[in-house]
Amino acid sequence: MHWWASIFGIVLIFIILMDAFETVVLPRRIKRSFRITGWFYRNSWGLWTRVGRHIKSANRREGFLAYFGPLSLIPLMGFWALGLIFGFACVQYGLGEHLTLANEKITFGKVLYLSGETFFTLGYGDITPNNAAARALAVMEAGMGFAFLGVVIGYLPVIYNSFAAREIEISLLDARAGSPPSAAEFLSRLGCCPEQTVLDEIFRDWERWCADLLSSHISYPVLVFFRSQHSNQSWLSALTVMLDVTSLVMTGVDGIHPDQAKLTFAMARHAAVDLAQVVKAQYSPDDADRLKAEDLTRLRAALAQHGVSLSGTVSDGADVPERLAELQALYEPYLHAIGRRLLMALPPWVPTDRKKDNWQGSPWDRAIQARAMEHPGHARRAADDHF
Repeated sequence: MHWWASIFGIVLIFIILMDAFETVVLPRRIKRSFRITGWFYRNSWGLWTRVGRHIKSANRREGFLAYFGPLSLIPLMGFWALGLIFGFACVQYGLGEHLTLANEKITFGKVLYLSGETFFTLGYGDITPNNAAARALAVMEAGMGFAFLGVVIGYLPVIYNSFAAREIEISLLDARAGSPPSAAEFLSRLGCCPEQTVLDEIFRDWERWCADLLSSHISYPVLVFFRSQHSNQSWLSALTVMLDVTSLVMTGVDGIHPDQAKLTFAMARHAAVDLAQVVKAQYSPDDADRLKAEDLTRLRAALAQHGVSLSGTVSDGADVPERLAELQALYEPYLHAIGRRLLMALPPWVPTDRKKDNWQGSPWDRAIQARAMEHPGHARRAADDHF
């Protein structure tokens, strides 16, 4: 009996099951330095991004990167299945005493075949275990195969339900903050709202969204690799804009009370810090400042055009740039690090050029406009009714 093979197989089975349990079932971040799933994603994502960086078109590169998250689930689960099959084969080989229909010599390759057909419950019967321990092990492996199938069936819907829940608020941000979103657009469109309760309710929704983002992406880290349906949107840009907006409100925007903004900022900052640890992001002191002095001047001017003005000084007597810099330092290093790790661009505070929101664009626009030119009256009415 090759007892050493059985010991190795038992250890391998334990490692695979523990890794699958921590990835699929355990709803918290694992701080252990080495995990199979973590090793898999570090190396596969590194290879994927190395290819992606050679794609010149931003839209095509984003489309290529979007394949990684869903596609990675297939080799990961296949890796678990192969690991379990190999582990059970080692244990079976160590137990010995197997029979074949043709009385052929038992080799490790044949035992590996037995393990595979048992795991997937094929049950050809051409190789059979010939002692009680080997038979019990075969029954355990068949049960493990059914359990693995159940995990796959149950895991994927949970992943996609979490992804869909995340994308709802990101889609709603399109009409509220532009595409890509920015803090200037958000406050320009909603900062002059006559009802404080309306803005507070929006902040409250985003506070819940940040809490759900944190919970779901810690429980299922693969979600960080799932890109949004539109290339000019992402969960990282949405989180960044919400931190930017609440920072401005906390600094001081005339007519807006900062109480709810403080709560939303706290939850969003918590999500940014923890998710930076989830993706193994690295801090860099060389990250560029997203809000330079000239950008702040442009921000003031953009907001003033829509009746929104920043306070001259903060309640504690500090200048607005100073207070904003303090708040930025609390979250921007984490966002920059996540962006580098996932190849996601952070949105600017003020959009450099005016672009249509996603809801305003359509592949039929040119045909519709050409049709409207044939009917000038219709074209005038369409222009008058344009949002």
